Amino acid sequence: MFCVLVVEDDEKLKQMMCATLERSGYHAIGAGSAIDAIEVLHTTMVDVVVSDIMMPVMDGYQFAAYIRKEDNDMPILFVSAKDKLEDKQKGFRLGVDDYMVKPIDINELVLRVGALLRRARIATEHRLTVGSTVLDYDTFEVSYGHKSLTLPKKEFLLLFKLLSYPNKIFTRSQLMDEFWGLESESLERTVDVHITRIRDKLKDNDDFSIETVRGLGYKAVRRDERR
Repeated sequence: MFCVLVVEDDEKLKQMMCATLERSGYHAIGAGSAIDAIEVLHTTMVDVVVSDIMMPVMDGYQFAAYIRKEDNDMPILFVSAKDKLEDKQKGFRLGVDDYMVKPIDINELVLRVGALLRRARIATEHRLTVGSTVLDYDTFEVSYGHKSLTLPKKEFLLLFKLLSYPNKIFTRSQLMDEFWGLESESLERTVDVHITRIRDKLKDNDDFSIETVRGLGYKAVRRDERR
């Protein structure tokens, strides 16, 4: 299921957009500000962002610039009452993929989200490629060389998360919150155990390594970036 992050400070509109996306088969997460949305991006695997522009503290333009600095491929759809050509131009110059003017047709929003996912080739592939290694999100399968293995769900999701953001450090706490939940009684040591299992199963993989950052957590390093 693909995850859509909806960033909108109008609570009723945010709820309506999320509910419509959920009914259309997406997992929708609502955020009332760009600051809250950044926290979501740090802890959750998001496939597309739908964002308002006029928001307090950090507006949509600043938010889009932040996303593009962190992830150049994340599809972004602006939904805003700002309807002037220069407003749209500013958004597109920042790397926004699509733009809708309020009031919007909520069903058209769903269609545009689907189009963005297809354009990003996520909907058809939902795969991550690192060197010769391919991670299939739908089957939890990791393939490289002549080898293919299916990882348990938690191990696969941990690996997919780390490899999606090479060189980015994730704390044990962040990984625990995302994959075991805030209410989980599991200890942070659980993350260490899963990372050890991943390393053991993929010890003959030369495309990447999962490195420990002492006192913090873990990061993935691609072999071609070590050179």
